[in-house]
Amino acid sequence: MKAALSVIALVLLALILPFFLPSGGPDKANMEQNLPWQISIDDQSRSQVFGLTLGRSTLADARQHLGKELEVAIIASPDEMGSLEGYYAQLPLGFILGRLILTLEQDPDKINAMRERALKAEHMESTTKKIILHPEDLARAEQTPIQAISLIPSVNLDEATLVQRFGQPAERIQASETLTHYLYPDKGLDIVLDTKGKELLQYVQPGEFESRIRAPLLARQKEAAPAK
Repeated sequence: MKAALSVIALVLLALILPFFLPSGGPDKANMEQNLPWQISIDDQSRSQVFGLTLGRSTLADARQHLGKELEVAIIASPDEMGSLEGYYAQLPLGFILGRLILTLEQDPDKINAMRERALKAEHMESTTKKIILHPEDLARAEQTPIQAISLIPSVNLDEATLVQRFGQPAERIQASETLTHYLYPDKGLDIVLDTKGKELLQYVQPGEFESRIRAPLLARQKEAAPAK
């Protein structure tokens, strides 16, 4: 008798539950949002991706929109002041999983002051340091606009997938035997395809694409070219 009642209860639950769930299911909706190729440009020529507007959205906006598992620190190589960054070690973006790095607007004087007040420094890969901010500086960082976004997807991309999702690039720059940059200046996007490692997607404002992405790439390419 008890078994029969349990079966009836499960059947009733199966009939009633769909009326309390959103149509289409929440998982499907989430998988169609915040995808890396969903880039738009606002009326002030600022790029919008992952629900964030470069040059306007802050770390606090990212934390609210993408999740609270956001870490903030100054990331510095030896003999460098470093950059103020927020990052998600692993974040689902639609059906893509990856590491997301949010580079904040940089003020050398403010970063130097933050380093002096920092709680501690931890070594990351190689000699790179992660400098942990004082709580007051952490609160200031939360209100700082995001300047650029980098995504390292967990899945490997190939050229066919890249073109299918993002379209044909305006330009290709071969940085080395294994690295090719696919440039989308109208979207403020540089995709680095690595045949021996992880790919990298770099998002900046379209108006800053030449100075922040293309010009440095061409300069490095010229430096690496053998003298004739």
